[in-house]
Amino acid sequence: MFSFTRMISSVSAALALASVSSVLAVPINTNVTPLVARATAPSPAFVVYTDKFVSADVLPPAAQLAGYNVVALSFLTLNGALDQAGAYAALTADARAAKKAEYTAAGINIIVSAFGETDKPTTAGADPTATANTMAQFVLANQLDGIDVDYEDLDAMNKGDGAAETWVSTFTTTLRQTLPQGQFILTHAPLAPWLSPNAQFAAGAYLTVNKNVGALIDWYNIQFYNQGLYTDCTGLLTTSGGAFPGSSVFEIQANGVDLNKLVIGKPGTAADATNGFIDPTTLGTCIDQAKAKGWNAGVMAFQFPDADTTWIKAAKGTSFA
Repeated sequence: MFSFTRMISSVSAALALASVSSVLAVPINTNVTPLVARATAPSPAFVVYTDKFVSADVLPPAAQLAGYNVVALSFLTLNGALDQAGAYAALTADARAAKKAEYTAAGINIIVSAFGETDKPTTAGADPTATANTMAQFVLANQLDGIDVDYEDLDAMNKGDGAAETWVSTFTTTLRQTLPQGQFILTHAPLAPWLSPNAQFAAGAYLTVNKNVGALIDWYNIQFYNQGLYTDCTGLLTTSGGAFPGSSVFEIQANGVDLNKLVIGKPGTAADATNGFIDPTTLGTCIDQAKAKGWNAGVMAFQFPDADTTWIKAAKGTSFA
């Protein structure tokens, strides 16, 4: 989930990672006393990713994220914890504990986001069970509230041979063995077209993942951007059209996915995505329309500091306090 182009229909970039056979390429420090029973999944969920450098404290004062209840440190990769995820893990134990206490008091859960745009775990040959076990230990070691799975191995998904869907399903099942539901948050961040029937994804993409392990996933932080679609309320909510029909919010519900797991994800500014930006005030009117039709899942933003407390207040419209 970076701001670079991720058009599903043009996946031809060379692999950024060498083959990974069974474990993450860089060991993750687990020399911290595990903390169990971390968090109950909030509903609705208001999520913001943080990948850009903020300060030596890694996360801003909680007041700058008022209105959110989840912040996702990006990214935990096959090469270890990078960017904000790595910076948070590098804090002293006391600094992490202080920041965690501050955010808990403000009602904000801290999770880590796995993979992101540049990681290709299935194509790279990473073992899903070993990778999940290592990443789950990162959550425990850093006393986090859970993990977000930002799987974007487009090469594997576009092959349509089922390998991507199987990898994600195994990875998710394994995560839940260490991070039980009701105690830890587990979300996924699929591209919106992956939740619609399309011949380009012959094995079903995330509709198959949802059938396999959807019951284990608390919600989907759906990326409604970077596909040249979802630029107004109609395209976002009811009629996506274009190259990926059937991938708007209520169309995804019709495809068999729980409506109240469909968190609407948008870039904080036009610079945070290739396309699909809607200014937060206009987005708020879309949110009000969705709420009036029975949706109550929440909003995701990529990324802080572009999407701060002012952004989420506007994006919530009049539907959420």
